[in-house]
Amino acid sequence: MSAPGPTARRRRRAAVLAAALACSALLTGPGPAAARGAPPSPSPPVSGGVPRLDWSPCKPGSPWDCATAKVPLDHAAPAGRTIDLAVVRRQATDPGRRVGTLFVNPGGPGGPGTVQVPQNYDSFPKEVRERFDIVSWDPRGIGNSTAVNCFDTAEEAKAWAARPPGGFPVGAQERKAWTDAYADLGRLCEKRDPDLLRHVSTADTARDLDLLRRSVGAPQLNYLGVSYGTILGATYANLFPGNVRAMVLDSNIDPQAWTNGTSRGEPRTTTFLRMGSDRTAAATLDRFLTLCGSAPATRCAFSAGSPEATREKFDRLMQQLREHPVGPWTYARTVADTVQGLYLVGGWPALAGRLQELSQGRAPKPAVYPPPPPVAEPNPYLGDEQAAAVWCSDSPNPRDPAAYRGLEEDSARRAGDAGRFWTWAAEACATWPARSAAGYDGPWDRPTARPVLVIGTRYDPSTPYAGAEAMARELADARLLTNDGYGHTALFNNASSCISAYESRYLVDGTLPPPGTVCRPDRVPFT
Repeated sequence: MSAPGPTARRRRRAAVLAAALACSALLTGPGPAAARGAPPSPSPPVSGGVPRLDWSPCKPGSPWDCATAKVPLDHAAPAGRTIDLAVVRRQATDPGRRVGTLFVNPGGPGGPGTVQVPQNYDSFPKEVRERFDIVSWDPRGIGNSTAVNCFDTAEEAKAWAARPPGGFPVGAQERKAWTDAYADLGRLCEKRDPDLLRHVSTADTARDLDLLRRSVGAPQLNYLGVSYGTILGATYANLFPGNVRAMVLDSNIDPQAWTNGTSRGEPRTTTFLRMGSDRTAAATLDRFLTLCGSAPATRCAFSAGSPEATREKFDRLMQQLREHPVGPWTYARTVADTVQGLYLVGGWPALAGRLQELSQGRAPKPAVYPPPPPVAEPNPYLGDEQAAAVWCSDSPNPRDPAAYRGLEEDSARRAGDAGRFWTWAAEACATWPARSAAGYDGPWDRPTARPVLVIGTRYDPSTPYAGAEAMARELADARLLTNDGYGHTALFNNASSCISAYESRYLVDGTLPPPGTVCRPDRVPFT
């Protein structure tokens, strides 16, 4: 689970699932408001239904190769409708020592791997880049693949995006605007392509991944999944346990939280609250304020001279914004920006700067985005419906929009402002029209050919450390590696050479860290 979506619109509103989970904050910045035409013509499948990947440079001179794979919409009916998957590859930089292909899912649901992985290529350990071809793809329903897009025009998408209030709703009027907007979104999507909505589940994507593995000629899978990519990896490991050579799961979703355990009735709470996203966000925010307050203002702009004074300063700011927004910066938008700003530790000083500006009654300057990666389509349409299509069809959430008000107050009592954000992040599922036709709800303990490496971070604002502990327990053979640091995902924070060394060694030769291994960050924030 990662940070906000790549368009400026989604950064402002921080709505639902991709905003909450995909590592999209690492993307390039504002993109188009609606999908473009069809992707390049896919290669026909080779024998046995395995798609052929005809690689070519994504752009002239680009180190990344692109291809398009054709896969069945319904894996149970391979002779029926097909859909396209956009795929990218960066070949091993030391081909003479190449181990194989490493497939990467960068989070979500809703994270376009064809953009996020090239954008963050330098985050991968050096030895991994040397020894593996790194391959990623936009999962079905997302980005440059055959995508869920519920609008006919960019103008329609933009008009809908203006309806939900920024961050989360505050007050009865905003709650109605929010729930009405997402109810309408579901109706639009159901009319547009109902068959696609029923076939974008995690299990569908896991089956796509096995076809892609076969397409590159790999006898077994090497896989690195972060955030939502961990539940994808766990699903693959239990659908194709004999095909696992190496699997790293970083910043984990508890599988029982994802499926609501064995309960088949109406869920009493949301996926995020079952996971404990509210509590871990509150703990990470408290750590941010503690470290900030322990530093001088020259290192953390929001510091009030001590941890206690800095926490009080933050609480005063939230109260002030409730009564007096600073331009477009409302209380809810600021809470959302704060939670999402905790994802990347390198962005903590900038987050502190925004909070300081707001505390002085000034609107922060617009974000500066990194340059686009050298791929063919660096800014695909990533409307909220894409994340919702996967999440809401896969993981149970309350179906009564009125229930979210009570859930919000319960969460706020235990997790403060962050609880309000995480409660409403799942409300789109209340009125989502589709459930997956071929989902996977467990079991999660089928013995894999090789053990799995699970990485959990202590102060993660999205996926709690307890989720990694749960994943390590649920899988048949897994080893937990603890990152005693900060931020969402060890990979994209790139903050611990200890983590990188163990991860590289495991991927290259299968060596696991000793049981109970704890790695610490190379540098503490604001020091």
